[in-house]
Amino acid sequence: METISLEGLEFYAFHGHYEEEQKLGNKYSIDLEINADLSEAANTDKLRDTIDYVIIYQAVKKVMEIKHRLLENIAHEIAEALSSEFKQIKKLKVSVSKYNPPIGGVCNKAKLTLEKTF
Repeated sequence: METISLEGLEFYAFHGHYEEEQKLGNKYSIDLEINADLSEAANTDKLRDTIDYVIIYQAVKKVMEIKHRLLENIAHEIAEALSSEFKQIKKLKVSVSKYNPPIGGVCNKAKLTLEKTF
């Protein structure tokens, strides 16, 4: 079992519970940890036999382009998109961070982490 990690994927998106958040937008960061059997790719040295980072990014970007109210929903949608795209995924960890959340005080970011086993 191998692990692929993509950290700090950044997006400007229009998520949030409050209408103002959905109008003004905010910066978000996505961290991914994907556990999969990639032994075939190790043997063939072919991109087609592994999990392509470009496709991962495009799947996450597509989810981030749709407005969501909760970080929980974003993480769930990313996990579903990636597990549908790559059948070799056995376990997935998705962290979604929202910078400067509107909590009435100083906070660098709010972060939600979802772990799923397939």
